[in-house]
Amino acid sequence: MTEITTVKQRFGIIGSSPLLDRALEVALRVAPTDLTVLVTGESGVGKEFFPQVIHAYSARKHSKYIAVNCAAIPEGTIDSELFGHEKGSFTGAVEARKGYFEEADGGTIFLDEVAELPHPTQARLLRVLQTGEFIRVGSSKVQKTNVRVVA
Repeated sequence: MTEITTVKQRFGIIGSSPLLDRALEVALRVAPTDLTVLVTGESGVGKEFFPQVIHAYSARKHSKYIAVNCAAIPEGTIDSELFGHEKGSFTGAVEARKGYFEEADGGTIFLDEVAELPHPTQARLLRVLQTGEFIRVGSSKVQKTNVRVVA
């Protein structure tokens, strides 16, 4: 049994085509690295399996994997969801809350529909990608995260 067949069975991937097998080969090749990965393709083709494969075959496999559909989170709360917030930073923030980047520290975060993020949030995301740093909403304290981003 080939490694591609094993991956397909493990993740319930149905189908057989040279392009699918090639995409899975690339995912397996990039998994042991610590690179940020961009998965592209038509809507509905199963792109969400690739971040799972990459995480499962990486050194981060024992840490958290968090999948975030960026298009499903309202623009007014996306920064709080991704980066967290401090108590009192906005109406309804009755306590401090960790964001996905803090929760996924040491693991992998999959940002589905990342192009749908508002431009200011994209700028904050770029800082995380470049330096591993972020600031919670309502805070001035810079925090570090060690997370692999797949988008």
